Amino acid sequence: MTSPSLDILAIAAHRDDVEQTCGGVLLKAAQRGQQTGILDLTQGERGTRGTAENRAREAADAARILGACWRRALDIPDGRVENTWENRLKVANVIRETRPRVVILPYWKGRHPDHYTTSILGYEACFLAGLSKLALSSQPSALSQGNTEKPASWLLPPHRPFKIIYATLYYDVRPTFVVDISEQFEQKFASILAYKSQFSDQEAGKDLFPAHDEIHARVESMARYYGMLGGVTYAEPFLQKEVGLVEDLVAIPVKSI
Repeated sequence: MTSPSLDILAIAAHRDDVEQTCGGVLLKAAQRGQQTGILDLTQGERGTRGTAENRAREAADAARILGACWRRALDIPDGRVENTWENRLKVANVIRETRPRVVILPYWKGRHPDHYTTSILGYEACFLAGLSKLALSSQPSALSQGNTEKPASWLLPPHRPFKIIYATLYYDVRPTFVVDISEQFEQKFASILAYKSQFSDQEAGKDLFPAHDEIHARVESMARYYGMLGGVTYAEPFLQKEVGLVEDLVAIPVKSI
């Protein structure tokens, strides 16, 4: 099946990361008619709870709840996301295939090595995807066989996203901006609960995972905090490296005093 040209592609290390950090934004974009996609670098085979097969089914359910039109998981080992040339090419291939205008990456600091490595890996893959002399194929096996003569129809044209932003929910850093998800919050939360293997009460990981009855309160408190910063009920936080551009000072949102 041909992949769509996406308006927004969210890249994360694990299935359920996107739902927690930027699910509301993806849902809001889909409700506007924008094409959204999710790339999970791993399949969750080393997670404390559940199996890769469980999480694949749950990820598909969550994507439907968020209105995402495309989702894929790569085969990078769970717990061992490394910024290697091979992994950069895997992600660059997806960038060329889906041609997103905006890419959302995790913030480049955090507790979990997979998360912050995904940030750097994703950025460098976005750069590589724009190199016109780097041949990437829609048939990856053809590349791995060392065949330099590839049918033109297999070659993916260069593409570099216009904008890269970073979802900061997993790290305590002041965001550049927040996005109002007040109308999307409950559906975002439903996408998180689609991961029944992760967010149900069970013995495995009980010291790491909140009890089921606490999950809504925890997710809501974070969304309320960032919503307060932006003067709305619920919001998700993001950071951009670039200086923002303002045309009309009178139209800048969020009160100063």
